[in-house]
Amino acid sequence: MPEIIAKPVKITETVLRDGHQSLIATRMTTEQMLPILEKMDRVGYYSVECWGGATFDACLRFLSEDPWDRLRKIREGMKNTKLQMLFRAQNILGYRHYADDVVDYFVKKSLDNGIDIIRIFDALNDLRNMQTAVKATKAYGGHVQTAISYTLGEPYTVEYFVNLAKAMEDMGADSICIKDMAGLLIPYEAEKLVKAIKEVVSVPLQLHTHYTSGVASMSYLKAIEAGCDIVDTAMSPFALGTSQPSTEVIAKTLAGTPFDTGLNEKLLLEIADYFRPIREQALASGLMNPKVLGVDINTLKYQVPGGMLSNLVSQLKDQHAEDKFYDVLNEIPHVREDLGMPPLVTPSSQIVGTQAVMNVLFGERYKVATKETKALLHGEYGKTVRPFNAEVQKKVIGDAEPITCRPADLLENELPKLREEIKEYSIQDEDVLTYALFPKVAIDFFKERQAGFPKLKAAEEAKKAEQEAKEAPKAAPKAEAPAKEKLVPLPAPFLGSWPGVVGEEAAKLVSHAPKAGDVMEGSVKFGASDVKYKIDCLG
Repeated sequence: MPEIIAKPVKITETVLRDGHQSLIATRMTTEQMLPILEKMDRVGYYSVECWGGATFDACLRFLSEDPWDRLRKIREGMKNTKLQMLFRAQNILGYRHYADDVVDYFVKKSLDNGIDIIRIFDALNDLRNMQTAVKATKAYGGHVQTAISYTLGEPYTVEYFVNLAKAMEDMGADSICIKDMAGLLIPYEAEKLVKAIKEVVSVPLQLHTHYTSGVASMSYLKAIEAGCDIVDTAMSPFALGTSQPSTEVIAKTLAGTPFDTGLNEKLLLEIADYFRPIREQALASGLMNPKVLGVDINTLKYQVPGGMLSNLVSQLKDQHAEDKFYDVLNEIPHVREDLGMPPLVTPSSQIVGTQAVMNVLFGERYKVATKETKALLHGEYGKTVRPFNAEVQKKVIGDAEPITCRPADLLENELPKLREEIKEYSIQDEDVLTYALFPKVAIDFFKERQAGFPKLKAAEEAKKAEQEAKEAPKAAPKAEAPAKEKLVPLPAPFLGSWPGVVGEEAAKLVSHAPKAGDVMEGSVKFGASDVKYKIDCLG
């Protein structure tokens, strides 16, 4: 009988970043996270993804929180588990390319404040855009995890992804992640891809996907059987839908097999119990939309991300052109081909989708081109897997000279200028990086911080008052006093001289005329009711 070799699968927990980013628009607060960190630290996770992606922007813009302070507090609460972040290569956590000095300093400060693993990806899979982040992470002692932006389309073959993985290992990756943002990687393709990559690279391979299309758990299982070392999962209250597969379910599925994760199942159940009320609160408030919890089969049918489809519907609705939806779906492949077949991930999915809408609404391709389409065709985002349609490029950018070098090579250092611009607000080294990424939002945050966060305090007080009102014991309903006997004073003899309903009915029940001091008691039926009476004869 062949010997069974144990190959435990490692788990990256995403509930503190991508789990709530996917389901409640990144609105989980630091205060909600802190009480459960000590317990999460004892589960046995390979890493906990807790920072980067949209969390930085959301902290500043919506939660009045310092993202750097959040990271420091999470590090303080998790002494034993590696902390991980998502990093958009030369875009860092923002929406444009930044100069190399900003990228380098952001990496340094991320590691200084507690991050261990930096997952670095580029939307176009242009490795030139990842070079600075990779070098900086290595230089400052962090773990470099480069990520392949997985997508579908004719040029995106297994061979393409294998070559990309090999190139990433050669540039210094400590591990490699297949990053399937749209949930497009189906089970047997996952098996095939993982096997092929594992044959050519020696570093650990990780898989990240979303449940949007309903196949994620099956894809994980086939990938694990094929040799995948690590998978991303989320605690069940923030799993499934547009998030990741459930941590507890994956751990239970693999328990007792050679792939047993070794996670503490008792602690997992307790952690799920902690997050469940946060989920229920989000559902009750409308922050979590039930629509994101189901399966969107259109993701597989049209081979485009679910978020991209919902954006198209929203754009067409705004233009009162919902009837053009399928025209736009048919236009997307043409636009994507013209723009060099970029992966349909942020931001290229938005660029392709919006341009397809424009082409359909205006009845002519590229009659109107978005600013982002012009930038992509100008080479400002980097190199695409295929050349641009030369005719379209000429129509959109005219005689402008396309950028063919690494876009950041054209950017001068930014930090000295940025530090000067915020010197009246800066109270920590990291503030210049916050300002670099989101200038307007950062200034508003800095002003609010200087004032002692009055808006945040007012909101917290209002929330506290509302909660106290809900929890205040309700006044017990007043007990009904026992029915009092109604004493009706009537002169004697009242039966003949004081006609009335009671008297007339009572007269039928007595055989003598009452005198002063007499008391008459009994009951009389009025309709369906029995009425008791007591009459004191006062004289």
